[in-house]
Amino acid sequence: MAFEATKREWCELVTFFRLLADGKVALGTVDAKKGSICWPIAMIQRAEHDGTRRYYIEKEDIRIESENSTRSIPREDFSIVADLIIQAVKSSSGNEVTSPAGVEEFLDEVAIFDLEAKTEDRTDFSIAFWHPEAPLSGFIVRSRLSVMNPLLDGGRAANLKLEQSGIKFATPTVNKINALPESPTEVAERIMMIERLGGVLKYSDVADRVFRSNLSMIDLHFPRVLAEMVRIMHLDNVTRISELTGLIKQINPLKIKDELINKHCFYEFKIKQFLMALALGMRPAKIYNGQDSAVEGILLMDGSGNVLCYHKSEKQMMEDFLFWNSRLEKGSLDKDKYGFLEKENGTYYFKLNAKIGLTKR
Repeated sequence: MAFEATKREWCELVTFFRLLADGKVALGTVDAKKGSICWPIAMIQRAEHDGTRRYYIEKEDIRIESENSTRSIPREDFSIVADLIIQAVKSSSGNEVTSPAGVEEFLDEVAIFDLEAKTEDRTDFSIAFWHPEAPLSGFIVRSRLSVMNPLLDGGRAANLKLEQSGIKFATPTVNKINALPESPTEVAERIMMIERLGGVLKYSDVADRVFRSNLSMIDLHFPRVLAEMVRIMHLDNVTRISELTGLIKQINPLKIKDELINKHCFYEFKIKQFLMALALGMRPAKIYNGQDSAVEGILLMDGSGNVLCYHKSEKQMMEDFLFWNSRLEKGSLDKDKYGFLEKENGTYYFKLNAKIGLTKR
């Protein structure tokens, strides 16, 4: 019997099946292409609702061990099923994809019930490279064939506050600004209207104290840099992190010396640090102390269905990949409560929301 799942769920499963079938994974390049180096995979550990499974890659078979059973499945079967699913994902125009014939029976056979792994540490699964007893590396999975979970998931905790000064707006004026109709550019239109009426918006603070401290771990002034990037994104419709960084270098919100900007590449350095922290576990509302989390890297499925590996041990490659392949995104104004003037202790503030994801191409 067929069932439906989202493209993201299917793509996570295909990534898992591809690794089992191939027994190796290619390290990705800066421009999200397959590199010349491959790491051999000996075992993958994945969580299900009824316990952990360990998938040992043998010459012809995959040996699946759980608490209660051991079984062996031909490696080739995983490859066949992965191809069937990818074909279905690519041929579907909607986000929901019906399981191809034979897939449900195969999932029953290999005892997979959760298409997306359920873990407490935010990993999708963990890999032992080279040897089955090697230390496990936890990975998050992203696919360019589906909607991707963000690296920084916006939310109210990721709001940045701009203080409105320059002129004291009457309540009817504030209501008029906030009542601008919904559109993809409504945040930019409100900012421009505030400035047109004589108002000035200046960075003030991070709305959430934990996120403020987390950003300060990158640099004490990094919240100001991030707020300026989000503002530019709305006003100039520039979303790519690399392009925004180029604009930040010109604007120089921290008023630092040219030598630090151009010779030491200060802004690039700080933004790469930030992206790496996000990829490896920093979240807005959870205290970040710079220590490593269970997540050690990203497995990216490209538009052709190839799986690329980015691991923190290849630090420069992973940082550069994130820098050139991430973008600012717009979260929901209603849900994340930003994009309008609101009064706090007699002062009006305008909140912007920081949300960062990988680019689709």
